[in-house]
Amino acid sequence: MNEEFHSIVQNIFSQDARYRPGAYEFIMEGLAFAQKKFKRERHVTGGELLEALRDLSVHKFGPLAETVLNYWGVHTTEDFGRIVFNMVEHKLLAKQDEDTFEAFRNGFDFREAFTKGYRRQLEKEIGRIK
Repeated sequence: MNEEFHSIVQNIFSQDARYRPGAYEFIMEGLAFAQKKFKRERHVTGGELLEALRDLSVHKFGPLAETVLNYWGVHTTEDFGRIVFNMVEHKLLAKQDEDTFEAFRNGFDFREAFTKGYRRQLEKEIGRIK
């Protein structure tokens, strides 16, 4: 991330302190992950972004995924949506007409995704090792 990005995020944080700056960086990382996962150079849907953020959280933070996200102020998929739309409002991201906050509503259950999801991923990894 460049200096301009960090400056804009600090400005957003000064106006809306619900979400720590790390959450904004993670959204950008998740967007790149989604583009690669869904083989897109540009736009991904809200649902695709949520799927990528869930997978990236489990991959990157393992059993601490929910703890890290909660530290950043992210407790639900709606929080991801609020961050995305904060970024859109400050021109860090662009949206298309069909992009709405509703796409982020009830995307997945954090406890299910990050506790059971991590266990499932761990079981797969152990299966590969055997």
